[in-house]
Amino acid sequence: MDTSWWLALAAVVLLALVAALVDGWGRGHKPSRRGGRPPGRAEGPKGQRGRGARPRPAEIWWANVPFEDGPGGKDRPCLVLSVRGRRATVAKITSKYHDERPGVIPLPPGAVGDAQGRPSFLETDELRDLPVGEFRRRVGVVDPALWDQVRHLAT
Repeated sequence: MDTSWWLALAAVVLLALVAALVDGWGRGHKPSRRGGRPPGRAEGPKGQRGRGARPRPAEIWWANVPFEDGPGGKDRPCLVLSVRGRRATVAKITSKYHDERPGVIPLPPGAVGDAQGRPSFLETDELRDLPVGEFRRRVGVVDPALWDQVRHLAT
């Protein structure tokens, strides 16, 4: 092989290396999501967000729910109690049972649409007020008997 082949081979290897670096950099530096929320699961048949979908009372949604004791929030399931204009009042749902808190209501396993089908607990003692834009994925409508038990909380 004469010298021109070595130069051509080096140029091809260098070009491939640059392409791999640029591709890897592009995959690792995605633009951040609005509100800093983590990406959620792909939406299933019940989890329709679609154009114009807005939370309604008695529905369970995944939303960015603010923390009770400081700044920030967490993507978690919640029960919509009321919607007024561009804001909604919700009760958060957790997977941990807190017997020291008043008004904790157990929900059936899988009620929040998580992949593990874990039992969940509705915490009715501290309600949150959220912008409608913070709601990410609709899970479904809560059981009518449970709704009758908690519907008064938003009034």
